Amino acid sequence: MTEDIATDQPPGIGSKRRRLFWYELLECARRGHRLAGTDAARVRGEDAVLVRDFGDGFRWHRCLRCDAWLPVRPAAHPQREFPPGRQEIEIPLRGKPLRDRYVLRLIALDRLLHFLVLGVLSVAVLGFAHERRRLRGPFYRTMDALQNGIGGPTGRSGQGLLGELGKAFAARSSTLWAIGLVLGAYAVLEGVEAVGLWLTKRWAEYLTFVATTVLLVPEIYELAEGRVTPTKVLTLVINVAISVYLLIAKRLFGLRGGGRAEAAERARDTNWEALERVLPGPPPH
Repeated sequence: MTEDIATDQPPGIGSKRRRLFWYELLECARRGHRLAGTDAARVRGEDAVLVRDFGDGFRWHRCLRCDAWLPVRPAAHPQREFPPGRQEIEIPLRGKPLRDRYVLRLIALDRLLHFLVLGVLSVAVLGFAHERRRLRGPFYRTMDALQNGIGGPTGRSGQGLLGELGKAFAARSSTLWAIGLVLGAYAVLEGVEAVGLWLTKRWAEYLTFVATTVLLVPEIYELAEGRVTPTKVLTLVINVAISVYLLIAKRLFGLRGGGRAEAAERARDTNWEALERVLPGPPPH
């Protein structure tokens, strides 16, 4: 049995691991440290990887996620005689698997934003296609009144936004319905990607990679044609980074050992050997 305990104790006392960005620290800051055996009456020598008792009124428990040593008073009413055995403890995500979950969820948030924007656009286009006949007359009367008031051209001519709205009213209904349905289907695709990535599903990684790389073609084409904007450049950079990350770091399509190597790496970072491999030094006493 393990439990999350929030504390202000600095992580990694004596830890031999050093990282530029410590995802375990971030996770423990969000959810509390993961400790085991806080409800035990006594501590054995074999429990030293989890908890140590120096007889000073505190027991030093090791966080199974970030390797911090935390002082905890022994339970007033113990629920068990000794800390749980290894077979009873589920080691939390740590190392590369934890980092990958954060990255995948960041991509999922990006896909969620796409889902919301495309969903709103789809509803707007379909709603406009359905109500276009009723809106056509009031639209042109309003535009004529506005343009007469400022001395501009009247009728169905015009540039900029007014011109684009005029084209929308002149478009065939079938075209508008097709555009709305395509936007809706794309929104659903982005929503499925967001859910799958948030749950760290392998199939979502493949789906996101394929969908993202397909969209790189029109994005590069627009930039090559000279239609360069900061937003388009930023979008291209983000999508290229996502594609490279999924392909290389997540070992898609058998790259770098594929799914088996990915599973082996995950197991290597979340087993007891990993805890022993980076066993922190003894806490102060």
